[in-house]
Amino acid sequence: MDIREAIQQRHSVRAYDDRPITGEELEKLEALIKECNEESGLHIQLVTDEPKAFQSRLARYGHFSGVRNYIVMAGRRRLEKLDELCGYYGEKIVLEAQRMGLRTCWVGATYKKIPEAFEILDDEKLVIVIAIGYGLDDGKEHKSKKAGLVSSVNADSPAWFKNGVRAAILAPTAMNQQKFYLQKEWDKVSAKAGFGPYAKVDLGIVKYHFEIGSGKGHEIWA
Repeated sequence: MDIREAIQQRHSVRAYDDRPITGEELEKLEALIKECNEESGLHIQLVTDEPKAFQSRLARYGHFSGVRNYIVMAGRRRLEKLDELCGYYGEKIVLEAQRMGLRTCWVGATYKKIPEAFEILDDEKLVIVIAIGYGLDDGKEHKSKKAGLVSSVNADSPAWFKNGVRAAILAPTAMNQQKFYLQKEWDKVSAKAGFGPYAKVDLGIVKYHFEIGSGKGHEIWA
């Protein structure tokens, strides 16, 4: 599948089988994470074959099962737009994982931190994690808000903006809250996060989706 198909087909998955991520899939993930770290300045880490984080009471509350692999999204506390960067680059990895046949789920709080499984330096912050593996299903589609509620799109908007907004409303957000707003400003777009848990992470995810849908690069942002 191409990246636009991945946006359409990707849904949150909470139940996984016990197959390890190995071979070509593992190599591709590690190479992509290295590339994202170099580009963003983040400290993204792939943790494999580690079941403890998702065996806690919190994880059971979140209805997770079989999670043995996850991606740690972290970076320096002083890094500008840290949360947004984690969302943007995390979703880049998520969509590539979807194309590889892997399934994912963004996880904000319903997991237990296992210090020996990854490295968080003194000046760094663990922002969020992403469960990843071979799903027992493909997840379920969630209802999205109308495009006009999250953007300035209208009948006269150019096709690239309409297509970007269509992709943006398919972006996963915490508790499906979709608290963001995209405003076209001449040939640029301003993107604002609302108030809510992980809203800035969500904005990064939304911006990545918009870029894919619109065909525009990162320079589109006002």
